[in-house]
Amino acid sequence: QVQLVESGGGLVQPGGSLRLSCVASGISFEFHNMAWYRQAPGKQRDLVASVTNDGITNTVESVKGRFTISRDRAVKTVFLQMNSLKPEDTAVYYCNAQSIYNSRWDYWGQGTQVTVSP
Repeated sequence: QVQLVESGGGLVQPGGSLRLSCVASGISFEFHNMAWYRQAPGKQRDLVASVTNDGITNTVESVKGRFTISRDRAVKTVFLQMNSLKPEDTAVYYCNAQSIYNSRWDYWGQGTQVTVSP
């Protein structure tokens, strides 16, 4: 019954912005760390940004200053605001939830395509 439903992907020009959303259901949202990962064709799936159950955020160096992760407990949603997008940001973006009690209890969304191209 666990679901992570993503939205907000699409095609944008370099320098543009997108806001991704991931709505969680079937889990105790406040007891999960949340994260966004991305996977480009031919590459591994890499962490982009994370936010703990108590709101501590982190972004990887390649997106620092451009991407912001946040969570809204009231609507059980994690967001990824992406500004100043570059072609190298093109990837499938995946939402992830991990229980703070057991790291093996790990859930993934279906992925949403982000394409940055002229």
